[in-house]
Formats: sequence, structure tokens, C-alpha cells
Amino acid sequence: MIIEEKIKKRKINKLLQTLPKGLVLLSSWLASEGYSYELQQRYRTSGWLESIGKGAMIKTGDSLLLSGAITALQTQAGLNIHIGGRSALEQFGIAHYLQINSQETTLFVDGKTSLPSWFVNNKWDTEIKLFRISLFKDDSVGLMDYQDGELTMKISNATRAMMECLSLSPNQFPLSEAYELMEGLTTLRPVQIQTLLEQCKSVKVKRLFLYFAERVGHAWFKYIDTNQVDLGSGVRSLASNGTFVAKYQLVLPEELVS
Repeated sequence: MIIEEKIKKRKINKLLQTLPKGLVLLSSWLASEGYSYELQQRYRTSGWLESIGKGAMIKTGDSLLLSGAITALQTQAGLNIHIGGRSALEQFGIAHYLQINSQETTLFVDGKTSLPSWFVNNKWDTEIKLFRISLFKDDSVGLMDYQDGELTMKISNATRAMMECLSLSPNQFPLSEAYELMEGLTTLRPVQIQTLLEQCKSVKVKRLFLYFAERVGHAWFKYIDTNQVDLGSGVRSLASNGTFVAKYQLVLPEELVS
């Protein structure tokens, strides 16, 4: 019995010392790592772990962090969810001058993904805006590792984040703000842009991205092979009583054309 207790103590010490601060721990994942549900219950009773809802815990004393939840959903549950859009651009210092509410985090999740109740029902350290869209043929394209304290998670790179903003325009994201964001994207990599444009399933997004980039006059624009990008057919009207942009078959607010 004494030996068994020592083993259990070593296991919890390993858990407490090796896992990042703020990481949400899923019961199913812990079980797969050799921590039985019975052992998990003992850890909670002993005050080492704290339940935050059905099937999820944090180390006692850790703060309830959205980044810890997203990391767990990505790495322990294998779910397709990430920080993207304007929130991702904020992390790269691109959106900071637009007076954005930093207490709001934009998340993107595949439309078919079911999110657990512990995630949906908890009050996190930031307000969540959740969008369910499927924008790319390969939904892992354009995601990158991002370090938040001790936590590492996938977020959209700047190119993908810009396209995610455009996917929400004009109804859920102002076109004028999207254009201002595009103005700040001076250092995008042409190869990365090309890949994402070819992977993108939204004609609206591709046309807006190219039009805004060309209008801004980014140096990288000349390296994009638009012949390899499917821009579809037909007019996309994004403004009532707007101005027609013949090259990209878009109807946009006059201030974005003149």
C-alpha cells in the first residue's frame, strides 16, 4: 500500500511539474496517459486538481485561461478550433492601431465540430466570438504555432487571418476596417499567399484580397500568379448603391473604389 501511494504521488508530481501553467486537462486524455478516472478523482479530492466542468480540470491554483482551453482542445481532443481573424492579427501587432477591444477573441471552428459543454459554459478571461466556417480545402493550411506564456497552440498566420476577416465581410466585419488591416500587411510572403489563395473556397474572399492588395500597392502583389487562382464568375455585390470594380467583378462602397 505504501509503495502504491508513493507511485501515485510521483505521478501527480510529474503531472504538476511538467504540464504548462493554465493548461486545461481533459479526463479522457489523462486516462490515455495512464491516469485512471479513479486516480483523477483522488487527485481532485486531495486538492491537486480542480474540476471546471464535465470531463475537464485544471491544476489547483491555475487561472482559467482561454488559451489553456484552446490548447487542450487542439492537442488533447484533436478538435479543429483556432484563434483567427482580427484577433490573430492583433497578436502580430497589425491591428493594434484600430482601437480594437482586446477583451474579445475571435475563434474559428469547423462547422461540423461539436464543442464540449465545459468549454461553451465557462466564463473565460476574454469574451469569445465564435464563427463556424469552412474556408479552405485543407483546413490546416495557414496555421502556425503561437506561444502564450507556457502554452503553445495553433493560430492563423497573418495571410489566413486576413482572409478570415474578409470572409465575414460585409455583414459581420466592416469592409473599411478590412481594408485598413490590408494596409498593414506589408511583409506577407508571396508563396504563402499563393498557397492560401489557391486553397481558398470563397470567390468573394479571393477577389477582395486581390483587389485590396492591388489598391494598397503592396510590393508582394506582383509575385502573385492570379492565373492559378479560381476567381469564379458573376458579380459579387457587397454594397447597396455601390461602385462597380470591373476587373474583380465586385460592387463595393464608393470610398473603397474612388
